[in-house]
Amino acid sequence: MLSRLDEIDWERWRPRERATLLFVIRAGEILLIRKRRGLGAGKINGPGGRIEPGETPLACAVREVEEELRVTPTGVEPRGELRFQFVAGHSIHGFVFSATGCLGEPQETPEAAPLWTPLGRIPWDEMWADDRYWLPLLLAGDDVDGRFLFDGETLRDHAVTRLRRGADRARPPQAG
Repeated sequence: MLSRLDEIDWERWRPRERATLLFVIRAGEILLIRKRRGLGAGKINGPGGRIEPGETPLACAVREVEEELRVTPTGVEPRGELRFQFVAGHSIHGFVFSATGCLGEPQETPEAAPLWTPLGRIPWDEMWADDRYWLPLLLAGDDVDGRFLFDGETLRDHAVTRLRRGADRARPPQAG
């Protein structure tokens, strides 16, 4: 059974699915959701979901926010990538985005309940364990690259790289 990230051949690693997360951050608040179904149901997270065939990560991120909260994010930027390996075999390559605002007022849907949360009061204990390692870096203005090993909902190992933003650094790739 896998117990450490270095037991994974990341050069040959291929995810079973590709997905997105998008965080609207404005006026000292972040738009989170309480997820109602699917992987992580009951947890607090950012809106997002699976990338459809032929869809870009950016298009997916915007579509998922529109479907889950009935708002359109504005000022969307790519902020990094996260790779999740689960001991049971599932794997996800996640693309993270931030937005500076949204058109409309978030609405509750069968998928999610919106939660405007002050940046100083993020409910880490109700979120996936990996979030506390990379989300603060994103909120501090950096991009992120992370790898995580989970056994069910238990985080076994992680590695996060802070990618400084700026003119001298290339943007994270936007795989199609």
